[in-house]
Amino acid sequence: MIPQHPALAAENLTVPGRLLGVSAALQPGTLTMICGPNGAGKTTLLRALAGLQPGPVTLGDTPLSALPPRRRAQAIGYLPQHGEAAWNLTAEALVRLGRLPHRTSRAADDAACHAALAALDCTHLALRPVHTLSGGERARVALARVLAGQPHWILADEPLASLDLAQARALLRHLRQLADQGTGVVLVAHSLAHAMNHADHVIVLHQGRVAASGPPQQALAAHILDEVWGVTGQWLGPPGARALSL
Repeated sequence: MIPQHPALAAENLTVPGRLLGVSAALQPGTLTMICGPNGAGKTTLLRALAGLQPGPVTLGDTPLSALPPRRRAQAIGYLPQHGEAAWNLTAEALVRLGRLPHRTSRAADDAACHAALAALDCTHLALRPVHTLSGGERARVALARVLAGQPHWILADEPLASLDLAQARALLRHLRQLADQGTGVVLVAHSLAHAMNHADHVIVLHQGRVAASGPPQQALAAHILDEVWGVTGQWLGPPGARALSL
């Protein structure tokens, strides 16, 4: 049976100079992508949904601000855009930090960490110091730390940016599997093709406001591309394999 995790929602969220009355109702078991031009407020919205930016955000019926830090960390796993390790830990040690919110057995922690490393094809990197890894390898290990926490919600800011084509495809497939198993997945994405072909729900931000929200075919329709990005384009190809022609 697929677990029923609580919904995540923001209601009339305003952050001066960043967001203006943004509302978003996110459902568990779906893959949502937040898109928009540079400076549209994508990272600010993601941080607010993670409870790192003050605002009217709820998890189920509970305001995030009312949740104890440990419980919030158990429920929401957040990956920043430019997360750097402060210490030159091994990759495995960094991934184990994702288990800190939990009070489980060593065996359970081991299993979760090994599964997260394997899911992102990082098992062979486990004993490597993170400062010796490439940018793409660090990005995958950082996301493995989030996955090791087995959160109800995964919020990641441009997790595909440092990955090659094969790694990006593998990650999207894994996140799809997690969503199908009941996890809520929210990604900031610059690639509109990724959003069109892989998201269940797309939120388009423009100048701090929601310009469109809904299935990708609606949220990324030609008139939205024109209004938000100022480009004339059309989607080519079958559903699930569409390319944007500009």
